[in-house]
Amino acid sequence: MKALNFCLSALLGIALFFFILTASISLPIYFRSFYYMQIDDLNLEEESGYTEAQIIEAYDEVLDYLVLGKEFGTGDMPYSESGKSHFADCKVLFDLNLGVLIASTAIIVILFALEKFKVINILSGSHKPWFYTGIISVIALTSIALLASADFEKAFEVFHYIFFLGKDNWAFNPFTDEIIYVLPQEFFMNCAILIGSAMVFGFAACITADVLENKLTKKATCNENENQIG
Repeated sequence: MKALNFCLSALLGIALFFFILTASISLPIYFRSFYYMQIDDLNLEEESGYTEAQIIEAYDEVLDYLVLGKEFGTGDMPYSESGKSHFADCKVLFDLNLGVLIASTAIIVILFALEKFKVINILSGSHKPWFYTGIISVIALTSIALLASADFEKAFEVFHYIFFLGKDNWAFNPFTDEIIYVLPQEFFMNCAILIGSAMVFGFAACITADVLENKLTKKATCNENENQIG
């Protein structure tokens, strides 16, 4: 039973990591206002030659395809079959992110329910699973952030080489896929900053929650001992 509890505790830590990761990635995906408010800041009308309404329409059609599975389109902007195929590859990643978010949430809920009804005992250690998840993740995330900030363009390329292995359709030709004019690298950098910030907040919250709980537990124990002595 001890070995099972250890494995389930590790599973909880892993599920928490993937929950925070996928929830953070979901922020720029599902909150479209994050893109809308950057249209002026990134001078997208001037860069593309399209109006703000046309830019929003193009972005919404792409997101509707990626998130809702609607027919692919880029508003008034022309696109190539190569460009369309890249968005099809992106849709696989979007669907994967949602699937992992749902699965990790389910695992967390089930494990906490089993713990609450005393079917398992995975929260009895000096530190809870989310403490170790937070520590390891913050260290790893900080290292990645430092590397990416040194050369975001290179990091952007490496990301595509890893997640779109063997493909080059992500390198859009602006003459055939004008959507690239309204999806500049600066926008994706801002997405990365938002995602990274959300992850740091989530993992820091895990560490803080564990530290505060330990302090409250120790304080309660001290008070109980003092009352017994008194």
